[in-house]
Amino acid sequence: MPVRVRVAPSPTGEPHVGTAYIGLFDYVFARKHGGQFVLRIEDTDRTRSTLESEQAILDTLRWLGLNWDEGPDVGGPYGPYRQSERSETYSKYAQVLLDGGNAYRCFCTAERLEQMREQQKKAKLPPKYDGLCRTLSPEQVQKNLDAGLPFVIRLAVPSSGETSFDDRIRGRVTIANEQIDDQVLLKSDGFPTYHLANVVDDHLMLITHVIRAEEWISSTPKHILLYEAFGWDKPEFIHMPLLRNADKSKISKRKNPVSLKWYRDEGYLPEALLNFLGNMGYSFVDAAGEAREIFTLDEMIADFSWDRVGKTGPIFDFTKLDWMNGVYIRNLSAEQLADRLLATVLKDAQIDRAYLLKIVPLIQERIAKLNREQFDAMADFFFVKARDMHYDAALLVPKKQTAESTAAALQRAHAALAQVPAWHAPEMEEMLRTVCDEIGWKASELFMAIRIAVTGKKASPPLLESMVVLGRDESLARIKRATGLL
Repeated sequence: MPVRVRVAPSPTGEPHVGTAYIGLFDYVFARKHGGQFVLRIEDTDRTRSTLESEQAILDTLRWLGLNWDEGPDVGGPYGPYRQSERSETYSKYAQVLLDGGNAYRCFCTAERLEQMREQQKKAKLPPKYDGLCRTLSPEQVQKNLDAGLPFVIRLAVPSSGETSFDDRIRGRVTIANEQIDDQVLLKSDGFPTYHLANVVDDHLMLITHVIRAEEWISSTPKHILLYEAFGWDKPEFIHMPLLRNADKSKISKRKNPVSLKWYRDEGYLPEALLNFLGNMGYSFVDAAGEAREIFTLDEMIADFSWDRVGKTGPIFDFTKLDWMNGVYIRNLSAEQLADRLLATVLKDAQIDRAYLLKIVPLIQERIAKLNREQFDAMADFFFVKARDMHYDAALLVPKKQTAESTAAALQRAHAALAQVPAWHAPEMEEMLRTVCDEIGWKASELFMAIRIAVTGKKASPPLLESMVVLGRDESLARIKRATGLL
C-alpha cells in the first residue's frame, strides 16, 4: 500500500508552529516514498472552531510550502475533509461499537462526574470514569432513552490485561488496561471526540502512518482498542518528540510565540523556518555522509530516515532560528531579496524596484528578519529628503570636539566632496582622508559626524556606498543641514 499520512489541526485559534513541525515530517515522509499528504480539519469543537482559524491554517501551511494532495479546499477521493461534515459516519461507527459490546451509553450528569472527580482527587486516585453506567441493564438503558435523558457513548475498556503497540521511534509500548479510561467517544450533541473521529477517519482515508506528537502516546492504547473492536488493520505509529522551551517545558504561548502567523509577520523566511523545524529532533546527513544544519526541503526529502529522529524533546532556540534566517537572507540574490521585501515588508509602500536594488546589497548582511522594524533601522534614511531628517544635533559632535569645530569640519568636508570628479566611494574616501589630515582629526571622528549627518544613525549600512545611492546633491544637502544645526 502506498504511504498516506495526514496532518489534522483543530481550527480553534492561531495556527500552531507545532502543526508545521508535525506537518513537515508528514510531508517529507510522504514525498520520500511517493505517497500522499492529507490535510484534515478536526473541527468537532463547536464552541471554539472558526472558519477564520481554518483559513489561517491553510494560509500559513501553504506559505511554508507544505502543499497537501487532499484536503477541504482541494478535495480528494476520501472526503469530506472537515470532521464537522462527517457526523453521520461517526454515529454509524459508534453504533457498531454499541452493537458489538465494545462501547456503552453513559447517562451520568456533569454534576455527578464532578463529584466523582473530587472524590478521586481526595483519595489521590488518577482521574478515571468509575464505570457506573457500564453495569446498567438493557432495560434500564431503554428506560433512560425513553425518558429522553442525554447520554454520551463511552469505550468499554477491558478491565484486565494490557494493550501494546509498536512505535517507530520508541519501540514497544505497553499500558495496563486498568490505567486506561473508558473514554467518551461520542458526545451528547452527537459530535465525536478526537479518539473516535481520528480512528474512523484514519481508517476510511487509508492512512498508513500516524505521525503526531509524543503527548498522544498515552491515548494510543485507546485507539488500538478501537481498531481491534472494529477489526481493522492498524497504521504504523510514530510519536515525535515535543518541542520544548529553554527550561525544557512544552512550548506554549505563555513563554514563546507559537503562532505561525507571528513567524510569517515577524519576517522569517518559510524555507528557513522549515529548515529550523527540520533540525528539531532530527539529525540531517546527506548522501555523502556529511552532517549539516543547513539543508533544503528537497535535500531533507532525499536523505530522510526515521533512524535519525531522536526521542528527546528539542529546545526551540530563537537565537539559532535568527541565525539560520540570516543565513537564508544572505543566500538570496539581490533581486530575490528585493522582490521579497516588496511582497512583504514594503507591499504597501510606493518604492521603485530599481532604487531598492541599489540599497539591498548594503543591508543584506545586516538584517536577520524581513520586517519593517529591521528594514527601517537600516534603510529608512534612503527614503527621506534632507529637510525631513530628524536627530539630536549633539550626536554630530565627537567626544573630543566642540560644536564649532565640528561645524567647521563638516563645512570643509562639504566643500571637498563637492569637488570630487566622480561620485564614487574610493574617490570620496580619499578626499575625506585628506580633509582629516588638514584639520588634524581622526578619520573615525569625521566619518562618524558625516554618518550622523547623512543617515541620522550611529550604526548604518556602509557610509560612502550609501551616499553613492543617495546621490551627490542629496548627500551634500544633508551635510549642509547638519552644519546648520550646529
